Amino acid sequence: MKKKVGNPASSEFKDLPGIEYFNFEEDFIEKNIRCIPMIVRLKLDSAGIKLKLDEWSKLEVDERIELATRQCSNDDEAKKYRDHAGELVKKRSGKEVTDLPVDANPEWANVHKIPDLLADKLREISLTIRLEQWARLTDLQRFALLKLCRPGHENKNFPKALIEFGLRSSISLLSGSKTGT
Repeated sequence: MKKKVGNPASSEFKDLPGIEYFNFEEDFIEKNIRCIPMIVRLKLDSAGIKLKLDEWSKLEVDERIELATRQCSNDDEAKKYRDHAGELVKKRSGKEVTDLPVDANPEWANVHKIPDLLADKLREISLTIRLEQWARLTDLQRFALLKLCRPGHENKNFPKALIEFGLRSSISLLSGSKTGT
């Protein structure tokens, strides 16, 4: 399953069939290493793994692609994903994966409430979204927005994500009230 990358500056995930990958992720480079794409981060969270960037960077391209495309949507798949990712990390870095608590009810999965963290971040930039806009986003889009607005995160891709997800043109300016959230 080796994939040749025509443009070395592009991620191996760009235009990869079978996964959701965002254009703003092309900017995710830290210490000259392309960061873990949101699709993998979602699956790692679901499987209870915190993968460090140096561990990710040691994986082969086809192994990273497999982690992006491998199913992880129920408890059984999450366990298999965790076991497989753990084996890859151990094989490439010699380290055990770091455990991460699995949130049984992640905020991104609730389409009936815009998380306070996101609403607060939007207010900081004088924006808001409506609940129906939040509900129309894919699980991965909602997950990404929450990851991008966390305290301590650089947040430079947050506005790019809003535009890419079609929210920028339909975002309404706050008029001092909390309507629309």
